[in-house]
Amino acid sequence: MAGTVLVDSNVLIDVLSEDATWFPWSSATLAWVADRAIVAIDPIIYAEVSIGFETIEEIEAALPQDAFPRLPLPMEAAFLAGKAFLRYRRAGGARRLPLPDFYIGAHAAVAGMTLLTRDARMFRTYFPALEVLAPDA
Repeated sequence: MAGTVLVDSNVLIDVLSEDATWFPWSSATLAWVADRAIVAIDPIIYAEVSIGFETIEEIEAALPQDAFPRLPLPMEAAFLAGKAFLRYRRAGGARRLPLPDFYIGAHAAVAGMTLLTRDARMFRTYFPALEVLAPDA
């Protein structure tokens, strides 16, 4: 596992909402990772999680910066995300997977981070060198 782990929004939403299905895995895995590495988020993850909050103060309390450092999005990740999304669409991919998911994977890949997610299939397909922590791993 890399020194920094990018935490996908689905894991954070599971924990914050105490999702009936995914809370046990997501909370236990996030705690395990946080004991061993820096857990971080980026603006896309922050935006996806923010949907569940009324104010910025609420999300800041739920995801304090000292526990979840905010990482900037590198332009190299934007390029890689666009290329991976294009491959997906050319392979007949439906619009089921949004471009932000590709950006999250590309960010982790370009920065050499591990990605903590519970939806690993797309990330493993389009970013094969990316280290992914997921329930099926």
